[in-house]
Formats: sequence, C-alpha cells, structure tokens
Amino acid sequence: MMTDAKRIISVDAMGGDNAPIAVFGGMNQYLYQYGEDSVFFRVFGRENVLRHLLKKFPRVARNCEIINADDVISGTDKVRDVIRHAQNTSMYMAVKDVRDGNSSAVVSAGNTGVLMALSKLALKTVDGISRPAITTMLPSGNGDSRVVGLDLGANVQCDEEILFDFAILGSVYAEIIGNMKRPRVGILNIGEEETKGSETLQRLNKILSEHTDELPYEYIGFVEGNDVTAGNVQVVVTDGFTGNVMLKTVEGTAKMISRIVKANYKRSVLAILGTFFLIHLFKRLKNKIDPRSYAGAVFLGLNGFSVKTHGNSDALSWTHALEYAANLCKSDFYGKIRERTNALSNIKDEIRKLKDN
Repeated sequence: MMTDAKRIISVDAMGGDNAPIAVFGGMNQYLYQYGEDSVFFRVFGRENVLRHLLKKFPRVARNCEIINADDVISGTDKVRDVIRHAQNTSMYMAVKDVRDGNSSAVVSAGNTGVLMALSKLALKTVDGISRPAITTMLPSGNGDSRVVGLDLGANVQCDEEILFDFAILGSVYAEIIGNMKRPRVGILNIGEEETKGSETLQRLNKILSEHTDELPYEYIGFVEGNDVTAGNVQVVVTDGFTGNVMLKTVEGTAKMISRIVKANYKRSVLAILGTFFLIHLFKRLKNKIDPRSYAGAVFLGLNGFSVKTHGNSDALSWTHALEYAANLCKSDFYGKIRERTNALSNIKDEIRKLKDN
C-alpha cells in the first residue's frame, strides 16, 4: 500500500443508485487511463459484497484496500436521524479516513445532505473561512470553457461575509483547478444594475467595487443567469438556494439539447444521412454538455476534500469524479486559501463592521 496520503482516495462504495458496481467500474477505468501506480483506493462498504464483486476487477483489486462498514446511509435518510448513529456507515468511515490522515479526499455518490453534514462535522472549516461551499465547474461559452459556481446547495441563506469567502474559495479554485489566470468573478443577481437585488448583495457589491485594485481576481460586479453559460464570467458567487437551481437548470438544459438532437435526426432520411457526415460534431457536442463530464462537486473550505458525485452516477461519472478528486489532492489549494484570506483580511474586517451596524 502507498504511504503518500496525497495519492490515496477513500471511497464510499455503497452510496448511490448504482453502487457498488458503478464504483468499481469507475475505479477500473481510472486506473486504466492513468496507470495503476497513479492512485490507491481505500474502499469502505460491506466487505462480503465488495470482495465478491472485486473478483471481476483484478486491476482494482491490485490497487485497493477493502475496509468493512456494516451500515449504509440511504438516499432518503434525514440528517437529524442518522448523524448520531453514522459511525459504522461506509460514508462516515470514508470521510473519517481523510480526517485521520490516511487519505486526502473522499468520494461518494450517497446522500448529499448527510455527506455535507458528516464532512463538516469530521473535517471542520478552514481557519479564516466562515462556511464551506459546494462547488463545481459547469460548461460555458462554446463548450470549451468552464465556469465555477458556488454555493450549489450547502448554505441556503448567506450574508456578505459568507459570500465574500465564497469569492475567495471560488477564485483560488478557478486558478488552481481550472487554470484560469486572474479569473473574472461576479455575483449572481436579477440584473447587472447596482440598485438590483437584495440589500446584502448591494452592500457587498459596493465594498468589492471600492477595492477592485486590491483583489487578486477581476471583480466584474453583478451577473445574470444568462451570463453563466455565455462565457462572460468565470466564477459565479451566490447562495446555496439560487446556486442549486442554477446547477439543475444547466444540467437539465444539457440533457434537453441531447434529447432534441436525437429526436430530430431520427425523423428524416436526410437527417440520418447527414448524421454520418456530422458524427464527430455530435460526439463533441455530447462530450461538452454531458453532465457526467463534470460529475464531481467538492465541499470547499474544509480541512480535506470531500467530493460528491451524482446519486445516479454510472462508471463514467465515477471515473470523472475520481479524476477530479485526484487533481484536487495534487494541488496546494489550502495553502493558497490561507495566503489569500490573510491578504484580504482588511476587506473582511470592513464587511464585518458593516454587518454589525
């Protein structure tokens, strides 16, 4: 077994609609693509089930350790009902593995609310950040670019300080994971005008606009929903309620485009013939808008990476989620966060004074 925790990922093998077969399928594909020495998996779940299935995946068997977890958290479980009795579940044991330093990231397709609660409980929030945020990158522009969105569901109500912290988290994430130099950061609102939106958004916009020269990112003010996919902004900051609606809308639109293309080319002989000439174009379109290609969302702001993939994730989704987790582990994300929170402490103090008045 590898001793470098940065190359070890813990996996909740029992979470999600297609577990554990899709989990092992994704692990197998990841190791095939990146090499068997690229990462080691610590897999948590019902040992008898996992070991029986593992016989079909010799590549995975050579690069994983099975840790027995008798209990499983279902997708319908409520946080308040399971939080005190989660110690023997595959999800909690996988999260705790990161806390204990045995691995650097946990990946699960299980219950989002419970995973978020357990991750916050076990990993704690990074010093200088008020709240963690659910974050991912969505397709933008012509499909070749990506936009970072946060929060996508962890915090329904957010004040100015929380949203400011999201801008810090999102800008560092965009730079390190998205390779975006000095990303364009905007606050999601119902209009671009300074007078639009809630008082919270207006106050934060005023402060950030007054300190643009001090910010390590390009603050562009308010942005609207159509800017998210137009490529006009690289980091979209919003509360968890609005962000989750945005995420589901983008994903739903991508699936709708795919359905329309499939439905229409089957309706005529000319369209079918044309498909032979446009097959590569259709494949590119599918790859760009397929939600499985950005199948991981991370709880940013915790002392360790907790990655959530879709509950209905298949093997391809799991492959991308594991790739996502591995890239996070390779980065110096939290060193950069500490550096940036210290550099912007004067602006944060100003925001806190505004809140107190």
